[in-house]
Amino acid sequence: MRERITARPELNIVLDGKTFLKWYWLKEELTGFCKANGIPASGSKTELTERIAYFLDTGKVPEVTKIRRVSSKVASITLDSLIEPDLVCSEVHRAFFKEQIGASFSFNVAFQKWLKANTGKTYKEAVEAYFAILEDKKNSKSVIGKQFEYNTYVRDFMAANKGRSLDDAIKCWNYKKSLPGHNRYEDSDRSVLE
Repeated sequence: MRERITARPELNIVLDGKTFLKWYWLKEELTGFCKANGIPASGSKTELTERIAYFLDTGKVPEVTKIRRVSSKVASITLDSLIEPDLVCSEVHRAFFKEQIGASFSFNVAFQKWLKANTGKTYKEAVEAYFAILEDKKNSKSVIGKQFEYNTYVRDFMAANKGRSLDDAIKCWNYKKSLPGHNRYEDSDRSVLE
């Protein structure tokens, strides 16, 4: 059973990391706190959360290394070409995959991860992997990144509550994020609808 605290604390330097991590914060709140306290404010919501928790516990600004992307120097790609290290999804890559796969091609997250993890394999293998990823997506529930807690919550609410509306899901989400702890859907969240 979750503790029922109705007032979320203010995001300030008085908080400790453990208390901070119990609550839901908008990315805008996190970037504002970072900017106000000299913490690098770029990156994902997850990265910002980790930096702030570290700062609140230690009083130190964490070092952030910037990854510099080098634009692709690939002029042309064939099915036998090898996937280059540090691949950047360029217009040359997009044109190649659209030619091989069709106009519906897009650099979905799973495919981009596959490309980055398979340096040295051929582009023919990449095309095969793309179709395998699409087939896998059809047959399984997609994984939503941690930074998209709202999307995950709404999907899980709707799956568990056939016939309920999106408005109901949003009411329950707003209730859930006002509480400390995790933000995953639980059947007890529906109590706010009664």
